[in-house]
Amino acid sequence: MPISNFPQGFASGLSVRGMPLLQMQPGEVFWVGNSTVLRPQQRAGANGNRGTFLDPFATLAYALTQVVASRGDIIFVMPGHTETIADATTLAMSVAGVAVIGLGMGSLRPTFTFTAATGNIPVTAANVSIQNCLFVANFAAITSVFTATGTSTPKDFALDNCEFRDTSSILNFISVFTGNATANSCDGLSVTNCRFSSLGTTAATTAIKISSATSRARITDNFGCWAILNDTAAMLAAGANNMKDFEFARNHLERPNTSSTGGSFISTSGTAWTGHAYENYMYQLDASAGIWIPTLTGGAFGFTNNYSPITGAVDKSALINPAAV
Repeated sequence: MPISNFPQGFASGLSVRGMPLLQMQPGEVFWVGNSTVLRPQQRAGANGNRGTFLDPFATLAYALTQVVASRGDIIFVMPGHTETIADATTLAMSVAGVAVIGLGMGSLRPTFTFTAATGNIPVTAANVSIQNCLFVANFAAITSVFTATGTSTPKDFALDNCEFRDTSSILNFISVFTGNATANSCDGLSVTNCRFSSLGTTAATTAIKISSATSRARITDNFGCWAILNDTAAMLAAGANNMKDFEFARNHLERPNTSSTGGSFISTSGTAWTGHAYENYMYQLDASAGIWIPTLTGGAFGFTNNYSPITGAVDKSALINPAAV
């Protein structure tokens, strides 16, 4: 049966309470929800159900066993749904081409709470996307929310309109996404419209860690606050790996670094980056050089209208940084 009364779709896209539904998927639609607040005629979520709106599955992990790779299937996760992640096996994004879309706003967004340091969600398949979900750290120094495990190639993995939230200064995520060493395994990585609320002060924290050469990545329109004082990049650490055709734009980021020789928000020793960083607003307290990204040589990476304080004062507005020419 059709999933709506509009089988021809929407030429200009569709939003539900301000949340854009970006997927124009031709596959099957499944529903997940374990909230006790039920609609009329709706059954409580159970993994023996049919996976429809009125008969939803109880867990996202089970729903992922029902989808078909590269068919364009969508899994809608209902408001008030909650799951606990205590290991690296309970939930894995291992089916290509699946879109997970959370419904609800604020505290009613689908919430995944991590309760072990090694708890994470492996991403092993390509073209997977996750929208409008809340991920909460409720254990000390959780290594990563998502990991590209082994030699997998989860290209074009996308996070949109998600929030990553620490519970306290000692119950925190160290990273949100950690790539593997397989060349180009994370090509097309997209992190957009997300919020990072990092309260951790016991371990170096970096939202995204890239461990291999990567092309076509984009990190745009995010908001992030980090509490820890250290010389580790807050947003992206790429090591010696080069980012090709990389877009870093319209991010609003804050970190109270007072010394940053390697880059407050992006760190790399790669020398052949290409792409563009533009219209970013970054607050830091580095009085020496105001370094938010190391100098890139040998590539073609450009900067336009990025703002960051370079005086180290807490009551000063930002200047264009790197300086305009």
